Amino acid sequence: MDTLVFAGTGDAMGVPRVYCDCDTCTEARTSGRNNRLRSSVLIDNGSNFLMIDCGPDWRRQMELLGHRGMRRLLVTHAHFDHIGGLPEWADSCRWMGYRGELYAPAEVIPVIQRQYPWLAGHIDMIPCDDGITLDGWRISTWRVNHGKNGYSYAYRLEKEDYVWVYCPDSISLGPDETKPMHGADLLVLGTSFYYEAAELSTRSVYDMTEAAELLNIVQPRRAVYTHMSHDVNLEKEYILPEKVTLAITGMRLPLYREKP
Repeated sequence: MDTLVFAGTGDAMGVPRVYCDCDTCTEARTSGRNNRLRSSVLIDNGSNFLMIDCGPDWRRQMELLGHRGMRRLLVTHAHFDHIGGLPEWADSCRWMGYRGELYAPAEVIPVIQRQYPWLAGHIDMIPCDDGITLDGWRISTWRVNHGKNGYSYAYRLEKEDYVWVYCPDSISLGPDETKPMHGADLLVLGTSFYYEAAELSTRSVYDMTEAAELLNIVQPRRAVYTHMSHDVNLEKEYILPEKVTLAITGMRLPLYREKP
């Protein structure tokens, strides 16, 4: 059985912020429920795993999960909080003696290559725009609005009768962008704030109040919010749709329909 593992649940800056003494950051330094590495998930099938995104906390995430090597990766977009760990992964591949497989939309690959031109020595970069199958998961991807930060990509993964979607960086999605989300068993969605007061044109990720409206449209069986800033304090109670869970680092979810 496949399990989804939340290796990181934070926004681009992570939690705690080094400069901040807010309640969330203070709690993150003590009991630590709010301690958030940069957002990333992996699909664990018991003998192998497939990861989505490889941010600057990748090495620490691997250590915390007890993994000593990684062979395959999906990338949503080429922002630092999603690719900052690639040099460490490439070095790992070099020492382990195999070539890594990085799957990303075709237009994302040249951006990664410009950022880290030496990666190709140890990692194959493979376009996945036309869909791929890995570990029995049929995987498709599409471009989504990332607001002021341009664009990102979401992934839809299907195996047998289970469908889930990973979309950590998006905002103000239109009908074509939300169509692949409709009726999913699980939607993992980035929500950096509970309510973000900043002008919409300056923003790049849904807040939780907007996400609730999106869920009303796409109607997933369950949703998990991730990519959270220090605005979100897991010690507080928030008004959320009944089917929503806030992600915690290390949280594990079954990727199959559990029998009643």
